[in-house]
Amino acid sequence: MAPLSDSFQPFEYDTAIKVLADSSDLKAVPSKFKFVNEPTGLNSDSLPIIDFSALTANDPDQRSKAIHDVGKACQEWGFFILVNHGIPEFLMNSLATATREFFNLPETEKKQYEAKSASDPIKCGNFNVTNTSNQTFTLWRDYLKLYVHPEFHCPLKPPVLKEILLEYTKRIRELTRKLVEAVSENLELDQHYVDEVLKLDSSFQLFATNFYPPCPEPDKAIGLPPHTDPGLFTFLIHNGVAGLQIQHDGKWFNADSPQNSILVNVADQLQIFTNGRCKSVMHRAVVNDERERISMVVANGPSKEAIMGPAAPLVKKDGRAIYRPMKYIEYVEAQLVKSRVNGKPILEQMMIEEDDQVVN
Repeated sequence: MAPLSDSFQPFEYDTAIKVLADSSDLKAVPSKFKFVNEPTGLNSDSLPIIDFSALTANDPDQRSKAIHDVGKACQEWGFFILVNHGIPEFLMNSLATATREFFNLPETEKKQYEAKSASDPIKCGNFNVTNTSNQTFTLWRDYLKLYVHPEFHCPLKPPVLKEILLEYTKRIRELTRKLVEAVSENLELDQHYVDEVLKLDSSFQLFATNFYPPCPEPDKAIGLPPHTDPGLFTFLIHNGVAGLQIQHDGKWFNADSPQNSILVNVADQLQIFTNGRCKSVMHRAVVNDERERISMVVANGPSKEAIMGPAAPLVKKDGRAIYRPMKYIEYVEAQLVKSRVNGKPILEQMMIEEDDQVVN
């Protein structure tokens, strides 16, 4: 599979993939979507499962074990399945229904949200990606991306989406704060220091929903190529159809999840802030030839204005910083426009070589 280059055009609105899939009896993937890959992933009984209720338990031993488990999952897998998180199942199901209603809107309704720049708070369309062999292909999906905190943005239709999304993203912010606290406590970071750096009261939160219709040739198209996320933690739920795969020890694993659970992965700024201890893992979305898949993703970051570099106490402990600092919103917008620079992920570009230390 040829690596992606720095040519990444995320804001083109072409005919929606849903329209293409609904309007014809496709037997093969059209050439513009062709991306040869091996979509099969491994299954594992070792995927970490975190019981969120234990983090808020009155029993100190139970809570201490949960904090240890979160830290271990973030450092070894960069991913975990969150259960007993307290978000009502009906709210999650309602969000799936509302987002599907959006994708069912007429094309004229959706096209008005075609983004003109990376900073547009509402974006709708699909992605074109160019690899290092100068081959351009379109991803097998339609998407909607919204900035939902500290300012909330949402399409006018369907009307029910706004209320559901406000409640769901608020609850996700609460979960994020607790998980950040757990990671901080596990690394013996002062919570006041963490709050001062991350400024979570004004955290920048992005919601994305993706529609992946059945694909006649799943090995010749892809929903999302391998990538990492900006932010601290990313939360993902879906409509009951799995498709997320994560990379671990150089192999791809299926990230299947029990009903009413949430898939959570460490994102780039948590890896940077912990000076490499927590791992922002590569993951991808594969497609299938039988059922449509809808994923609903919430990316949770620090404040847009937060300067994200390694935590000072960890730098002191390690003897050096592994990553350069950068304002969070600049990182987000850079990644939206260019997933890779000179063939390398942006996170890798942020690394500091031992002979190239930044003097603060």
